[in-house]
Amino acid sequence: MIPIYIKQDDSNKVNKTKTINTEVKEESEVSTQKTVITILLVFAFYVLALLYIYLSFPELEPHEKQFVKLPYDIEDAKSLGRVLSKYKDRYYFEVLAAIFVTYIFLQTFAIPGSISLSILSGFLFPFPVALGLICFCSATGASMCYLISKFTGRRIVLKYFPEQAAKYSSMVLKHNDNILNYILFLRMTPFLPNWFINIAAPVINVPLFPFWLGTFIGVAPPSFLAIQAGQTLLVLTSTSGTWSWTSVILLGIFAVLSLVPVILKNKLRKKFD
Repeated sequence: MIPIYIKQDDSNKVNKTKTINTEVKEESEVSTQKTVITILLVFAFYVLALLYIYLSFPELEPHEKQFVKLPYDIEDAKSLGRVLSKYKDRYYFEVLAAIFVTYIFLQTFAIPGSISLSILSGFLFPFPVALGLICFCSATGASMCYLISKFTGRRIVLKYFPEQAAKYSSMVLKHNDNILNYILFLRMTPFLPNWFINIAAPVINVPLFPFWLGTFIGVAPPSFLAIQAGQTLLVLTSTSGTWSWTSVILLGIFAVLSLVPVILKNKLRKKFD
């Protein structure tokens, strides 16, 4: 009787394990479905918002309609700028809303074209308005991308790269007091692309608020250059025209200054420890 009892017990354990694995798998599938549905809903919301703005615009001339599209390069930005500047005075808020929604849309889904919109903003609006628009849209769009990554990419990374995720998460926790300065540094320097920072930040447990604030402040120096370029949009030949050795050096100085508080804080801590 004893051997039979042991076999039954083992069988029960196997059945329980299978049941647990099945429940975990089903829960994961449900979670994945919810994530996909959420992303599709967010995408649909942006599309509907852009459609509403487009329909609220005045009737465009037949030759103008072809230029109302996402500006993927400087020529697209020029054509779109000519069309929007024609209607900007009479439909100021419609034009502003179009740039606002489109910019956040591109940032949320890591779609190229933000630099062209930054230049376009400098062409259409006064400097303070353009700067505030770019900084807010960059920070908000990046945060939306952050949240999408948090509910999708984070699960994948933790499943397949748990050791690396734990390592970098512990580094973030160790430097949590200075996380804002590091975000500023990354936004001001071209070492890592912005889309990568947006996706990687939630995976390594960077808090959302310093991420948003660091992005808002950190994109300001590069935005100066884009806005300045926007003032001469119609004579630009490419987005590379916004960069020069002077601008690179200035961004480098801003980036170094963003880390000065961290260096001073560490020196003071060692001095009093």
